Amino acid sequence: MVSPLGKAIEFFRAFGLFDVVLPFLLVFTIVFAILEKTRILGTVKVNGADIPNKNLNSMVAFVVGMLVVATANVVRTINESLPNIVLLLVVSISFLLLLGAFMKTEEFEFSKKHPYWYRTFIVLLFIGVILIFLNSIYTAQGDSWLEVALFFLINEFDSAIVGSLIFLVLLIVAMYFVLRSPSKKEKKEEA
Repeated sequence: MVSPLGKAIEFFRAFGLFDVVLPFLLVFTIVFAILEKTRILGTVKVNGADIPNKNLNSMVAFVVGMLVVATANVVRTINESLPNIVLLLVVSISFLLLLGAFMKTEEFEFSKKHPYWYRTFIVLLFIGVILIFLNSIYTAQGDSWLEVALFFLINEFDSAIVGSLIFLVLLIVAMYFVLRSPSKKEKKEEA
């Protein structure tokens, strides 16, 4: 038996809340916030102060939101990606809660006390978000981009293309470590 709340969710799904309204609001809000912060479309003087041009910003955000909602593939990607990103966020918060359980009773500053692990954690989360989006974007044949990439890597691992890509990644990592500027700690140790 379906609960009344389950029936309400089904009503909202049939109404288009998850396919039209919520994706529109999300895209509108993000685009409007970016336009307000960057002031790309100019400013208006109000009482001697420059404020962002809200009329233009809201109109551009509205148009972008409507264009996104009109594209079914983009809405499907948003609807499939965001729950998985929230799951990734819950996993990372759970990890930090476990770390905090073994710390002293003070503010837990993971980024300052463990900068190497913090950067590693951020890189892993970034890779996770990229993989989530690659898994939710589909080709015309119905395969996700992640499936296509994994299939290519597995079946063409011994090809020159994959070898070249691996070499390129290793070259970029090596260049980063050679060309990066030394940190404050390293400068103090040299002196």
